[in-house]
Amino acid sequence: MREKIIHKAVELFLNFGFKSVTMDDLANELGISKKTIYVHFPNKTKLVEATTLHMFETISCGIDCISEQKKNPIEEIFEIKQFVMEHLKNEKSSPQYQLQKYYPKIFGTLKTKQFEVMQGCVTENLNRGIKLGLYRDNLNIDFISRIYFNCMVILKDQELFPLKTFSMNALMENYLEYHLRGICTPKGLEKLTELLKTNQNQ
Repeated sequence: MREKIIHKAVELFLNFGFKSVTMDDLANELGISKKTIYVHFPNKTKLVEATTLHMFETISCGIDCISEQKKNPIEEIFEIKQFVMEHLKNEKSSPQYQLQKYYPKIFGTLKTKQFEVMQGCVTENLNRGIKLGLYRDNLNIDFISRIYFNCMVILKDQELFPLKTFSMNALMENYLEYHLRGICTPKGLEKLTELLKTNQNQ
């Protein structure tokens, strides 16, 4: 039952946001009593903590699987973006922003975990891109991987990028192009141009 509650909570939180969904909403959706939820989660904060950890682990495993395929590093970046967007339902309810606002402690823990995963993934991607001649060989990898992570976090700041003006998918696409144009060699830029054309035609 615990897993069932987590899966339904993930769905509701992603669609409506962490603040909007109540324990009553969750109980109604599952067709169970609120007491049953409290057997597994003593309060909403514990439920939010469990669901964010579940989402983080699901996404981390998916990113690992994509990275293990050792695809073209530029393709890999776009594939990871696509995977993350699908799992976060295009972030219609800006879950990360709400998490930061209403559950700052959980947000802080999650951000640290995300940084560790992304730092490893981006560093590996950069090293591979340099070896293949797709990225410039004079890059400061530690600096770029940190900037990359922080920019990804900032994109989810609704005060800077309100969802009424920017869709999360468009923000991510624009940022990836911006990031890659800054680090690619002429050979890498050819691959990027080809990928961007393919994405536009889809």
